[in-house]
Amino acid sequence: MWQEDDFLQLSGLQHFAFCRRQWALIHIENQWQENLRTVEGTLLHTRAHDEQQREKRGDTLILRGLSVFSANLGLSGKCDITEFHRDPQGVPLVGEEGLWLPYPVEYKRGSPKAGEEDKLQICAQAMCLEEMFCCSVPDGALFYGETRRRLPVIFTSELRQTVQKLSEEMHGYFQRGYTPKVTPRKSCSACSLKELCLPKLMKQKSVKVYLQEAVKDSL
Repeated sequence: MWQEDDFLQLSGLQHFAFCRRQWALIHIENQWQENLRTVEGTLLHTRAHDEQQREKRGDTLILRGLSVFSANLGLSGKCDITEFHRDPQGVPLVGEEGLWLPYPVEYKRGSPKAGEEDKLQICAQAMCLEEMFCCSVPDGALFYGETRRRLPVIFTSELRQTVQKLSEEMHGYFQRGYTPKVTPRKSCSACSLKELCLPKLMKQKSVKVYLQEAVKDSL
């Protein structure tokens, strides 16, 4: 069980799963650089995190920017949207009648990705909610700004085990202050940190040549 002072940012789990070096540059070396994607993502999350908004639609209570944590994972952060659905298997909520079951909804720019980074992030949110409310959170959803649709996510045992494994690995990196070496990939072209991460490589090669080589290496 982790102490509060040792908690890492829950949102960093998505960075870590995508690229451990990107995570280390942001969360260990405190480096950041905006691009169009990060700005769009920030605007989308700003709207979702309006904590002044609290809605109730029939048997659904909607909270925004709910702070969550897990001492088991050593993570803390905020859920974009947490819906509480009236359910006999749920838990009581202060000021509300009946029993309610949490259902996290994470907002993402763009469209669904091939990897599981986004699913791992929302699964970590669910594990935090389970620990905080002492209940089961079997599923949630990812909302993508480009498609304007929700993608349901089942929090399988495999996803949960991966979240646990990655959180332990993140803490190991953080305690050691370890930043992995550069391993260029096709996805590097879309990263806002590419100029910070690959300064020498980007100066020595044109973007066209770099992308051609990255694509070749990924085949």
